[in-house]
Amino acid sequence: MLDLYLIQDDQPKPDYPEQAKLEFAGGLDATTFANLQNKGIIASHYDYYSDFRWSAEVIEQQHEKIKLSKLENDTDIKRLTKLLNKAQSKNTGLIAYCD
Repeated sequence: MLDLYLIQDDQPKPDYPEQAKLEFAGGLDATTFANLQNKGIIASHYDYYSDFRWSAEVIEQQHEKIKLSKLENDTDIKRLTKLLNKAQSKNTGLIAYCD
């Protein structure tokens, strides 16, 4: 499972989310992640098994990609949108850790 946590853009990357007491936003399984990449929503350079980070600006870009894709009702996209909305509502980015 890819676990995503809320993180401020200016906050240094902690080695572990528990170390910085980051708020858990949710998770994506490998199939959903791959489907989102195949649909062009998540860029292919992101690796499910490697930690990565999206700034608040990238969150906004992801929302725009979803809007342009016209796939808002897709199950995989709904899962991602829930995470993006949580980050956007708190004006944070997301950091992903694969467990």
